Amino acid sequence: MKHEPLRIVQATRIERSIREDRNETLADETPIALVYNGRSHAVMMATPGDLDDFAYGFTLAEGIVDDVGEIEIVDRLYTAHGISLQMLIPQRRYDRLRDRERNLTGRTGCGLCGAATLEAAMRPIRRVTSTAAIATERLPDAFARLIAAQPLNDRSGALHAAALIMSDGPMLVREDVGRHNAVDKALGAAAMHRDRPRALLVTSRASYEVIHKAAQRNCPVVAAVSAPTALAVRFAEEAGITLIGFARGNRMTVYSHP
Repeated sequence: MKHEPLRIVQATRIERSIREDRNETLADETPIALVYNGRSHAVMMATPGDLDDFAYGFTLAEGIVDDVGEIEIVDRLYTAHGISLQMLIPQRRYDRLRDRERNLTGRTGCGLCGAATLEAAMRPIRRVTSTAAIATERLPDAFARLIAAQPLNDRSGALHAAALIMSDGPMLVREDVGRHNAVDKALGAAAMHRDRPRALLVTSRASYEVIHKAAQRNCPVVAAVSAPTALAVRFAEEAGITLIGFARGNRMTVYSHP
């Protein structure tokens, strides 16, 4: 069964009591199972696009493996119920994954739904060692380029985007209905470039999970168009991440490690 990131539906638009039947383009969300060595670890509701990036990024950002070279995508199964991404990882990584006992069914982009214990939901955060930096003067232009690089959202109006500014090479942008999924996809794309990220930009609030994923991939700056949560600030302080919120135009608020 074919799964597309956008879907056409029939709708009725009402404006000043005038009705108009029309076709509307909407973002789709599909259950996507991440399967390691034959065992399903997580089912996430996500936009069915950039699936390899999603598989790589989720696996790395969750700390299931440490290097993209440890992941082999062996199959992508498309069914009426969703998509299954079948991966092979080294046995020692698989054994560690089973020890975590985390089998979750996530709502759209929810990285913590279904964690078996409070300890699993609040895992320790890595300390960022990267010394890469970005001038604040570059951020308005970077966000402008991010907004301009969202073809799916332009058509549907319902997708988040995440971008990674790399030390070398282009800015990598990925879209998804879930902000965490968009981050995973961007991180997965970056991992294939074998390049260091300077900053992660998101078109959403900065949650704890976004900070955790950035720290896992040694990204020293996170900037969001909306506010961070208090927990995100706390973990950014612990991780050594510069956390920026309300990055809109030439204004921004720096919450940690200015």
